[in-house]
Amino acid sequence: MASHRRPKQPSRARVSVFGAAAAATVALSSQSAHADPNPSKAEVKERVDELHEEATEITEEYNGAMEQEEQLKEEAEELQTSVARGQEELNELRNSVGSVASAQYRNGGMTPSVQLFLSADPDGYLDRASTLDQVTGKQAEVLRNIESKQRTLAQQREEATTKLETLEETRAEIKEKKDAIQAKLGEARELLNRLTEEERQQLQAEERAAEAEAQRQAEAAADRASRSEGRTDSPSATTTTPVADSGSGSSYAQSAISAAQSKIGSPYVFGNTGPHSFDCSGLTGWAYKQAGISLPRTSQAQANAGTRVSQSQLQPGDLVFYYAGITHVGIYVGNGQILHAPRTGSTVSYAGVNSMPFQFGVRVA
Repeated sequence: MASHRRPKQPSRARVSVFGAAAAATVALSSQSAHADPNPSKAEVKERVDELHEEATEITEEYNGAMEQEEQLKEEAEELQTSVARGQEELNELRNSVGSVASAQYRNGGMTPSVQLFLSADPDGYLDRASTLDQVTGKQAEVLRNIESKQRTLAQQREEATTKLETLEETRAEIKEKKDAIQAKLGEARELLNRLTEEERQQLQAEERAAEAEAQRQAEAAADRASRSEGRTDSPSATTTTPVADSGSGSSYAQSAISAAQSKIGSPYVFGNTGPHSFDCSGLTGWAYKQAGISLPRTSQAQANAGTRVSQSQLQPGDLVFYYAGITHVGIYVGNGQILHAPRTGSTVSYAGVNSMPFQFGVRVA
């Protein structure tokens, strides 16, 4: 399995996800089978972070394929419904012509006009006829309606068949990407299992400490904002979900932040969009949906959902994007903090805005 390492950024710490990897219960990849049997704690930390970043990249592709599957299902169903409805209309037209033919046959024979209606190729029959005097204007109109519906039905059936074939290909792609994600997580778990119990506990403690520090900073910043506005009630004293800076950010942004804060502690599950579990873009999309704004499904698509801003221009509610492939997204809550759904095994939590390789922000509203 190839490793897609990116250049290290010494000024920006990478998020630890060791508790996350321990939760994965999947098969091991072929690469891990040939890895160093006794890696150091630092080597495990680096490789596990890489594996989770790679899994996140595939998760974005997985989410895109899931979205395409849903769209293809809807389009195929609409086409099939349209075909069924069109077939009923065509049958009614043919039945009306058949009734006339039966009556004429019983009375001694069919007129040329009715023979024309019953032609296997009515359009060609009309084209070859030297004159349309042999049929009434109304009969010619019905005949052309029959021919038009036959063409439309043939085209819709072909489109529906193509959609269904593409749908099956997409479902196969989804399974392939899901297996790839699980393989990455499986390798991360196997690496962690090579460490001693003490080393694993140290890594998990470091991760918990980083999350606790981010939470503390967010609460302290919210408390300072509250005091500067003259309020005597301290948000940090009454809740573990501090509000963002109240001096900036639209009402939509503030509503999205509040929604995201209500999900602190909810588990990360790749492909999920809430309300009980989320992946990164699932959380941001769900939060803004509660504020009345619809966002695209993937982080790459959400990156084009508003106006791009630099880190110095960030306001509470802005979406923040990470890694060169734009494979991770969170919500800026102010004072250098974000809320996000990190990775498998973790939960919705706060983090520093520079805890991952920052790319840019996007102001949605």
